[in-house]
Amino acid sequence: MRKRAHINTMGCQMNVQDSGRMRDLLASMGYEPEENPHKADLVLVNTCMIREKAEEKAFSFLGRMAKIKRRRPHLLVCVAGCVSQAHGKAILKRAPYVDVVLGTGAVTRLPKLVEQRIATGLPALDTEMDQPGFGPLPGPRTGPTAFVTIMTGCDNFCSYCVVPHVRGREKSRPPDDVLAEVRVLAAQGVSEVTLLGQNVNSYGKKEGLCTFPELLEKVHAVDGIRRIRFVTSHPKDLSPELINAFSGLDKLCGHIHLPIQSGSDRILAAMNRKYTADAYMDKLSALRAARAGMAVTTDFIVGFPGETERDFEKTMDLVCSARFDGLFAFKYSDRPHAPASRLDDKVPEKEKARRLAAILDAANAIIQEKNQALAGSVLTVLVEGASKQAGNQATGRTSGNRVVNFEVPKGMENQLKAGAYVDVAIEKGHAHSLWGRVLPSGGGKKPWEMCHAA
Repeated sequence: MRKRAHINTMGCQMNVQDSGRMRDLLASMGYEPEENPHKADLVLVNTCMIREKAEEKAFSFLGRMAKIKRRRPHLLVCVAGCVSQAHGKAILKRAPYVDVVLGTGAVTRLPKLVEQRIATGLPALDTEMDQPGFGPLPGPRTGPTAFVTIMTGCDNFCSYCVVPHVRGREKSRPPDDVLAEVRVLAAQGVSEVTLLGQNVNSYGKKEGLCTFPELLEKVHAVDGIRRIRFVTSHPKDLSPELINAFSGLDKLCGHIHLPIQSGSDRILAAMNRKYTADAYMDKLSALRAARAGMAVTTDFIVGFPGETERDFEKTMDLVCSARFDGLFAFKYSDRPHAPASRLDDKVPEKEKARRLAAILDAANAIIQEKNQALAGSVLTVLVEGASKQAGNQATGRTSGNRVVNFEVPKGMENQLKAGAYVDVAIEKGHAHSLWGRVLPSGGGKKPWEMCHAA
């Protein structure tokens, strides 16, 4: 009989990548993808716990699975990701209908755990962190973009963060393995790869491998790859060599996500971030000098324990002076094992909400202004597929990671499918996207001449 598996992915790009690996592993067991969990024989939720709300979302989903399982007892419910790694057996006590619990280091052992559950009739649990390598090369891909894991874990131990406790210590993947995966993806038609790690800037240092800028050069040389991205960078490890890579590597997209978290040096020290606001701004200036139109996005945490109004004002001042191209901001929440959870002087929820609204309002106004300023420019867009908007519209992204929507001209439907590169004359800038008009073939700059564009 045909078996079907539904995967619900929560959280970061690393979880997206892990879900792709687990999808491939389930396919090797005969499971086909299923979008509707009500029709699946196996449901897997890949969880996140970077914030309390994300953890609550995972257990809320499991509650819905309990209702489905009462109607369909044969359904296998699997829980993976950071919540599994942190709570392990506690998940089975809280949700006894769960069949398999696997941590972040047990991804490659998913088939064994499923088979164990079926054979014994007992829940299967594996939260060992001794993951053997980075797993097999990916299965077939159909889209133009793909993630490639280059390292796992983190050694920074920011005081608010649970990642080192649920992802383990930093471990870099051999460059030859990374390149082998990139070549497989390129042969499958992928033209844009995003290199993944909790802190890609420190790639290879512990193992004595090549540096991250040197790895970028190796990926840059792979035929068929036209765009390279990476996430995430820690500001303290952003080297001059990596900044210079934005000048010297045409395929490297003109975008970096560089989380700052606060504009107050006092709070940055309490967070154990190991840089100052001025040092961050110096690196921001160097990045923008290295690449014309360089897009920089960032993260902020508001309401960290002990954050005063003056501390928050410094954050707001930095938001206004840095003029980021995109910004994610979150209310601080205590996380298990994180040292900040033991700090006193917690900021009231109402005040955290006020500060969050203020920072988002200021950032969104700047982002919309910068998007509007792009009207009249011509940008190269990698088409990702049909737009969610009504009508015959497509969507894609620029080198600077801006979303562009455009009408597909009659007769160009086959030319503008996912994976195509197209020049778009930008006509409008919105809060979170751009709108433009497709130029005729040869009407604008070629894609390889636009790698540095916004």
